[in-house]
Amino acid sequence: MDSASQDINLNSPSKGLLSDTMTDVPVDTGTARTSIPEGLTEAEEEELRSELAKVEEEIVTLRQVLAAKERHCGELKRKLGLTPLDGLKQNLSKSWHDVQVSNAYKKTQETLSQAGQKTSAALSNVGSAISRKLGDMRNSATFKSFEDRVGTIKSKVVGGRENGSDNLPSPTGSSDKPLQDHAPF
Repeated sequence: MDSASQDINLNSPSKGLLSDTMTDVPVDTGTARTSIPEGLTEAEEEELRSELAKVEEEIVTLRQVLAAKERHCGELKRKLGLTPLDGLKQNLSKSWHDVQVSNAYKKTQETLSQAGQKTSAALSNVGSAISRKLGDMRNSATFKSFEDRVGTIKSKVVGGRENGSDNLPSPTGSSDKPLQDHAPF
């Protein structure tokens, strides 16, 4: 029967596959004969070998069914216009959601939140301490002496501005004449 003309029944275990598919998958048939293991009779051994052969046969059949279903799934996605990138986006989205609802993520988030709050409080305390120390230093005798010296130097440099005059002292020494503008315009 031509594989293109086969009817694919999704509920069928063979799903319209030819019997020679999946021949590249190695399955141990257990044909090598060894001595009978201790505690087993020859009949029990034969029964176990028969069961093993059936299970291996089922495995081959299930692999064939899975391969056929994966092909069918791919065809359906192609017909719907779904790309592998869409599937990847969806998987990543679902995985991120699963991580966010996990207990480990919640505990980590809670721990980091508490650490952030403690760090913020500690930095606030450090800022307050620095501010307090600067205030104490400003009120100290040393700082007041320094402030007075700076004020004295400022008054010597600025001079006449404090007396209500906006004119700077003349470099020539005559303070009764304002500086002339010698601009040609």
